[in-house]
Amino acid sequence: MVCKRILERVEAKNGAGTMKAKEFWHESLTEESWKKLQELSKETELTVIGGWAVWLWAKQHKSKDIDAIVDFQELAKLKEKFSLEKNDRLKKYEIKMQGFDIDIYVPFYSKLALPIEDLLKEKVRIEGINTIPCEALLVLKQGAEINRRGTIKGQKDTIDLLTLLIYAPIDFKKYFGLLKKHKKEEFARELAGEIARFNPSDSEKYLGVNYKEFSKKKKELLAQIKKAQNTK
Repeated sequence: MVCKRILERVEAKNGAGTMKAKEFWHESLTEESWKKLQELSKETELTVIGGWAVWLWAKQHKSKDIDAIVDFQELAKLKEKFSLEKNDRLKKYEIKMQGFDIDIYVPFYSKLALPIEDLLKEKVRIEGINTIPCEALLVLKQGAEINRRGTIKGQKDTIDLLTLLIYAPIDFKKYFGLLKKHKKEEFARELAGEIARFNPSDSEKYLGVNYKEFSKKKKELLAQIKKAQNTK
């Protein structure tokens, strides 16, 4: 069942922007990827993470690849429908599509910033698609950005992080609770650094807010993080 309160919070926060951010990936790729995600969400119980999860929460940037977490029962269903390749180096299963990939992560095997077995217990549903709370998604996105920093995908991770912070209803108390529980306190410093380093000149193009709005929001976010750190 779609959580009405979640959608209301997302829609209210989405009023923050006065313009639509430029898409990062080509529309032809994102449209095919979105259709496949909708199809999979009807046929399986996968829980989307990554770029499409950010889009569900923020409605700004569509994604190219599909990243999802599943339990082993759902993994077996996927194996019946698709040719899954096991990637032992990156600890995931892959489905190669025309122009995009579907990456599947499973408990006790895949290595994400938070345990998958915990994330599967906290899933929420938006637009008929299972995803995870935005605070947990923020932590996962940070983990991805740290691992891919300096690459084109790392750049998209940074944009996703800022997009979540501006448009999603992030509860910093919950965010810091996750960091403390999973011994990821250093992520708070990393997040502040990402906010501070982001070039305000790129805010209109990639975040849908102008230079002045972003500069103001930047100060607010850094103050929120500092306050949450001092009260955690």
